[in-house]
Amino acid sequence: MWSVRTIIDGWDAFELWLTGLPFVVQVVFVTVVVLPACALVAIGADRATRRFDTPRGRRDGGA
Repeated sequence: MWSVRTIIDGWDAFELWLTGLPFVVQVVFVTVVVLPACALVAIGADRATRRFDTPRGRRDGGA
């Protein structure tokens, strides 16, 4: 089992590695990895909360 210290140390190592990269590589990393990850989280949150958008007993989306 991982301890909190192990997770923090791993995150610190990753952060140090990322900030040590040239700026262009950082931009590519954010564009290729971080933006799609954020989009997936947003889509998941939207789908998870969609059930609370319609009144109880109504499933057609309502107008």
